[in-house]
Amino acid sequence: MPYANLKVPAGTLTPESKKRLIDAVTDAYAAVYGERARATTLVLLDEVPDGGWSLGGHILTAEILGRS
Repeated sequence: MPYANLKVPAGTLTPESKKRLIDAVTDAYAAVYGERARATTLVLLDEVPDGGWSLGGHILTAEILGRS
């Protein structure tokens, strides 16, 4: 079963954009593995709260990312 776990900043996606992202990832797996993989492709979107990210040991916030 193809599996994708995507981490995104909390509050940055609308329900419609989440659906588009999930569909795009599912389509990508189906393009590689064939249509038989579509029905078993699992996509999880984890929304990471502000300050729950780090890069190079530095905590990333909405302000740092330019989203505030």
